[in-house]
Amino acid sequence: MTDTPDLGLSAGGPGTAVVAGTEGSPSLRADAARNRERIVAAAQEVFAEWGLNAALEKIARRAGVGIATLYRRFPTRANLIAASFERKMADYAAAAEQALENPDAWAGFCWLINKFCAMQASDAGLKDLITMRFPASSAAEDLRHRAVRSLDLLVQRAQRQGTLRADFVATDFPMLLFANAGVVTATRETAPDTWRRFTSYMIDALRADHVGSPRGS
Repeated sequence: MTDTPDLGLSAGGPGTAVVAGTEGSPSLRADAARNRERIVAAAQEVFAEWGLNAALEKIARRAGVGIATLYRRFPTRANLIAASFERKMADYAAAAEQALENPDAWAGFCWLINKFCAMQASDAGLKDLITMRFPASSAAEDLRHRAVRSLDLLVQRAQRQGTLRADFVATDFPMLLFANAGVVTATRETAPDTWRRFTSYMIDALRADHVGSPRGS
C-alpha cells in the first residue's frame, strides 16, 4: 500500500464554504503537512540511531505527535521508511551515477564501494536498508532502480576493461554490504574505523588478477 499524504483536502466544489479548523481548511492542511515533516525528520534521526526496527512509538514521541497521527500519515513501516530514506536513496543513486562517469571503471568501482560502506558506517538505518522492499510506486523504489542500472553498467565496463573479476555480478553488491554492516555493528563502539580496513580487503579480492571461486567450490 503506497502512502498518500493526507493533506486534509475537502471534496467541496466551487462555492463551498470553508471554515477555519474544519476538515479541508487551510489551517488543517498546514497542520497535516507540518506533522508529516516532523514525523519524517524524527524517523530519520531514530532510524539512524537505532536501525529500521526502532519502535514507531519512539518516532511519534520525538516528532511530538500521537501514534495514531503517525499511522494516518504512514499506514505501514515500509511507507515511513520509504519517505525518510528517500534522500539517502537519492544519494546512493547519485553516487552510482558519479562512479559511472569515471573513465577508469575500476577506479569508479572502488570509489563506489568505499562510498557505500562509508554511508553505512555513518547511519545505523542504512545497514538495514538493503533488506527492505519499498512500496512499488514510491520515489525511494524508483531511486533504487536508478542505482541498480548504474551498478550494472559499471560492473560491465570494469569487466570489459579487464580489471574486475569476470564472475562478479551487480547483485553481489548486497552481499558486500551485508558483510560490511556486520563489521560496522560489531565494531561501532570499540573500533569504529574497522570497516575501512575490511573494505580494502574486499576490494582487493575483487580484482581480476585475484580470480577464484566466490562460491567456495
